[in-house]
This record gives sequence, structure tokens and C-alpha cells, in this order.
Amino acid sequence: MAQDNGRKRHLVVDTKGLPLFVMVTPADMTDRDAAKEVLSRLRLMHPEFTIAWADSGYAGQLVTWAKRHLDLTLKTVSRPKNTPGFVILPRLWVVERSLAWIMHARRHARDYERLIQHSESLITWAAITLMTRRITRRTSRRRGQPDSREAHRD
Repeated sequence: MAQDNGRKRHLVVDTKGLPLFVMVTPADMTDRDAAKEVLSRLRLMHPEFTIAWADSGYAGQLVTWAKRHLDLTLKTVSRPKNTPGFVILPRLWVVERSLAWIMHARRHARDYERLIQHSESLITWAAITLMTRRITRRTSRRRGQPDSREAHRD
């Protein structure tokens, strides 16, 4: 979830970080209420999913609600105890990376849209662009090595 200009962006990604679902809400909507809506829509769009990972802030009643109403196992990832500062949490860094990819498109550094639906559409558009680039990449690039397409140019 990312917040900008009075809105929150909620993103569901697969294990590779490819966005599956985007929802933008007003900033005054609680994260747990938004999570119920996101999980409900995710379940309708992708009934094959049985497990979702979330931040420990979603633990408790939301885990029970997801199991009872959606038959979805919501596993929360907790921050290690007695660890000061920034910590990379397993599974959750994939979502943060995906948000960073989307925010890399300069248009999304700020939310210029009046309507939430327009904001969702533009984020989805940026996600589609990212997904097509990642899926169609011929070989995996490593730092310092040129893309295979560049190597074959004459």
C-alpha cells in the first residue's frame, strides 16, 4: 500500500511481482476495510488462489474473516523482534518492489487524477507495460551485461 495526495494504493502481486489487482481508496478508509474489499475482489477474479501474504498489521480478525467468508488463508509476516531500523520482510519485499516499478513511471510520482477510477486505470496501464516488458524479455539481464537484443544489433 502506498499513499499520495489523500489516496492509498493497494496492490496484489504474484510471487514474481507481477500485479494482479490494483485498487485505489480515499486516505480516510482504514487499511483493514480496504483489505476486505481487495481480498473479496481478488477471490472473485482469481478463485484458484488459496493463500495470500500480508503485513502483520492485518493479523487478527481479518485472518479469521478471510478464512470464514472467502476460504482464503491469510498468512501474516511479522517483523523480527528487537530489530531496529529497516528490515526486509520475506514475501512482502516483492510488493514493495512492484510499487517501486510502478512509481518509476514519472506520472505516478504524484496522483494528478480527479477520479479514483482514472488513477486505478493509469496504475493498471503502467503495470501492464511492466508485465509485458518482463514477460517478453528474452534472457535475464545481470548488472553490467547488455540486454541480449542490444548484443545482436549490427
